[in-house]
Amino acid sequence: MIENVVEFFRNLPAKLCSECGEKINEQHECYGNKCDGCMDPGKL
Repeated sequence: MIENVVEFFRNLPAKLCSECGEKINEQHECYGNKCDGCMDPGKL
């Protein structure tokens, strides 16, 4: 059973930012849906 859960998370597709569509470099199962640039545009 545990192997199936691990395999599930390994096979999740990369998360994309909901604003710009860029790949988000973080864990796929996290709750965030924006990349760092869109969350804090002043850092660009």
